[in-house]
Amino acid sequence: MRAVIQRVSSASVAVNGETVGAINRGILVLLGVEKGDGEAQADWLAEKIIGLRIFEDGAGKMNLALGEVGGAILAVSQFTLAGNCDKGRRPSFDGAAPVAEGRRLYDYFVETLQRHGVTVATGVFQADMQVSLVNDGPVTFILERR
Repeated sequence: MRAVIQRVSSASVAVNGETVGAINRGILVLLGVEKGDGEAQADWLAEKIIGLRIFEDGAGKMNLALGEVGGAILAVSQFTLAGNCDKGRRPSFDGAAPVAEGRRLYDYFVETLQRHGVTVATGVFQADMQVSLVNDGPVTFILERR
């Protein structure tokens, strides 16, 4: 399971021109599910993201976690994160989880965040989405758990 996370001042996701999820200060999570991923990977990622101290404290140092700044998460499924671009010019998606399993683990990830008391907005699984964000910093990290 792979996640690209970005600290944001605001972020939103739209489908067919209609906003389906939006947050102010917080973290945008683009989540890719791969074959062999399970709930253990989703649990680890959720807890890691919630606990990461990537928000600035009064001294301007990254020292505060999401809950300490009253932030929220916008979680967006991103199938292409499972793409492999090592060979040729066209990405291979052979490593991506099957649709049903990808949806199950994405939903499980969102529910895990919510069980931890995080406010979570979402995109629409398997939809063509337009994501807008104001990356604060910019601060971007890639997290993986196999």
